[in-house]
Amino acid sequence: MSTAPTEAPLSPNVTDASLYLDGIPYDRFAEMRATPGLVWHDYHDGGFWAVTRHADVRTMSRDAEVFSSAVGHTNLWDLEADALEARRSLIDTDSPDHTRLRRLVARAFTPKNIRRWEDTVRVITAELLDEFVEKGQGDFVAEVAAPLPIRVILTMLGVPVEDAGYLVELSNFLVEGTGETQSIPPDAFGNTTELRLLPFNSPASHALFEYGEKMGEMRRNDPQDDLVTSLVQAEAEDGDRLSGSEYRNLFHLLVFAGNETTRTALSHGAMALADHPDQWQRVLDDPSLIESATEEVLRWSSPVMHMRRTTTKEVELAGTTLGAGEKVVMWYSSANRDDAVFDDPFAFDVGRQDNAHFSFGGGGPHLCLGAYLARLEIIVLLEEMAKRKLHLTRLGEPVRAPSNFVHGVLSVDMAVEARA
Repeated sequence: MSTAPTEAPLSPNVTDASLYLDGIPYDRFAEMRATPGLVWHDYHDGGFWAVTRHADVRTMSRDAEVFSSAVGHTNLWDLEADALEARRSLIDTDSPDHTRLRRLVARAFTPKNIRRWEDTVRVITAELLDEFVEKGQGDFVAEVAAPLPIRVILTMLGVPVEDAGYLVELSNFLVEGTGETQSIPPDAFGNTTELRLLPFNSPASHALFEYGEKMGEMRRNDPQDDLVTSLVQAEAEDGDRLSGSEYRNLFHLLVFAGNETTRTALSHGAMALADHPDQWQRVLDDPSLIESATEEVLRWSSPVMHMRRTTTKEVELAGTTLGAGEKVVMWYSSANRDDAVFDDPFAFDVGRQDNAHFSFGGGGPHLCLGAYLARLEIIVLLEEMAKRKLHLTRLGEPVRAPSNFVHGVLSVDMAVEARA
């Protein structure tokens, strides 16, 4: 457990989930970035060092030997040893375990292998947009941003599309688990496992584990050309394979990350285009801006707002000396608005160049496995919207997820029209 250091500058509170009901508290992060060195944030289990500047997040991300993902996990809070092992997934490991797991599954997520799914992404996107245009208005999250990524990742996994609604529901409960209250009881979905042993402290994780195990068993008996088959058959040159718990946790990660983070980016991207119609017009006038617009959507949205590491030895970061075993938290949402790196960081600029955002992590070994897929989905959505000359208008304020981890949007009403 990290304990409060003497004479360290103290951080304003950025962990209460209720703060994020009005959006990211950027003024508090600006105050932290302006404070020399690192700032200390009190927390219920002692506290942590908050890392908010772009350069410091990059340094941490690229030194996995000193800033560990496995020691103490990646949550803000500490876990008991049994919970740590029960909940460990790809993002909560260090080398050599991380290298081994990533090698077993990374082949499916190379740019080449992701591109083979482009037609699938385009068909799903076109169908959702056409249905939304026919209605003329509605909840953009429910109509487009949520179903698009979940239908894509389920198609890739080989999961029946009719189960998409159920898995979106589970993902919503997982996000809820990052807040201060949960709307479902501990025994929901037939769960009998202690919540501290489940990802996000949520019984929805039990349901997702059970679903993944059922899918894995089906593909062992009846292999198909899908990602679940690839996972259950994954084998290294030395014969190494995923264990049962490794498969289960990886399936859980793929469904959550392949759905929740991308729909967050799509939701915020849609609101940004509606709120900045001049920027959308730039894209319509010059479709070559779609790739830079995609990167700006990712920077603007910061779907995952933080990730925790733990120091393995004494180290200096930003002029602050950290001892071994210190809890250190990278705030991507702050780094993505750092004016030391981004010109006019609070301007939504679809032509922004050298956009070194951290929406897929800060680089290094833990660069997001699904980065290419998320980019593809955003690019295709923008291309299909541009092809139809669609314009979005926001009809009200978004309902935001009460979470300090996922920058989630639960709903936002929007109107859509095609203009010549």
